[in-house]
Amino acid sequence: MKLHLLFIGNKFIYNRALKEYIIRKIEQKADFINSITFFKESDNSLFLYLERELHSTDKYIIITTKQHFSTLGKLICTVTSDNQVLKDDMLIPSNSSLYEKGSYLLEYKNSTANVLHIDEMEKFPELLLNFEETKYIMHLFDENDREHMISLIAPVAQTYDVKIDIVDIIEGWFIVNIRSKKYGDISQFIASVKQLFPNKIIAAESIESYIIDRLSLHKKKISFAESCTGGLLTYYFTKNNGASKILDGSLVTYANNIKESWLGVNADTLEKHGAVSSEVVLEMSEGALNVSNADYAISISGIAGDSGGTKYKPVGTVYIGVRSKIRHKEIHLNLNGDRNYIQHQSVLFAIKMLLLMDKEMFF
Repeated sequence: MKLHLLFIGNKFIYNRALKEYIIRKIEQKADFINSITFFKESDNSLFLYLERELHSTDKYIIITTKQHFSTLGKLICTVTSDNQVLKDDMLIPSNSSLYEKGSYLLEYKNSTANVLHIDEMEKFPELLLNFEETKYIMHLFDENDREHMISLIAPVAQTYDVKIDIVDIIEGWFIVNIRSKKYGDISQFIASVKQLFPNKIIAAESIESYIIDRLSLHKKKISFAESCTGGLLTYYFTKNNGASKILDGSLVTYANNIKESWLGVNADTLEKHGAVSSEVVLEMSEGALNVSNADYAISISGIAGDSGGTKYKPVGTVYIGVRSKIRHKEIHLNLNGDRNYIQHQSVLFAIKMLLLMDKEMFF
């Protein structure tokens, strides 16, 4: 059965933070959202949509506001020839099979709908839909292409009765989405793939949470020095629980004089090579390590665009430095995309570099 997410209400269109919060909560339980549809409160086509969709064989999560919760219930009752009853201070269809505060589950013919209400600054209600498949995420770091990955992994997936999707994240980083029904064995599948790709597999839903856990376990710290990413690398980590255990602080150093005064980047280095250079990110990572007394440091400097590029350093030119107390590495990237996508790619390459620089720690 496919899963469809339906938003009813203007605030879900325009309140981006609320919308993304709801989607995150659903994705924690659901394997895959097949479609996301938005309706404004005044959209008269909603009734026809519900009449059509609730006669299908799919699953639906319908999100609305508290103000429109009972009005939506009336529409659903019209479609399903039902009436609303009062349960726990909620008006809900009488045929609802389960209900919790702000949430009810309705099974109609071959479709199942979980209807919830939520407004800004509120906790997400209980999801009542049953998701049959077990899912897991595996990160694979290898320079081979996707077709090569599939040729090696697909027979293993068939052996252990799991379904897989392999997705390219950046060059050399693949996510393997693993799904299993009743008889699949995900743990044995992962163990077998690890034998195929030694020191290249990390099984974790969130790679940043995994890094936090590994550094915490070994009582290690990390610091960041960012320029073109403007704190995005730091956010990738601080959006996860436990970040305070491994990150005391980070520095966003846009201007050259701040790179000098905060990180100790040499003025001659900036003058000779420019802020976007391997030499500068080397000194930025060294400065971040020194000022924080951390065990690892990552530095990023580049031209994210949409302007600012030159013939020799076009938009998408990014340098990344990664350093521990015993080794360091710098890379030069030529990335494509708009400003935001270049920033995100830069962060992903930085995370990949950290993992591969110290395989004993992370693999």
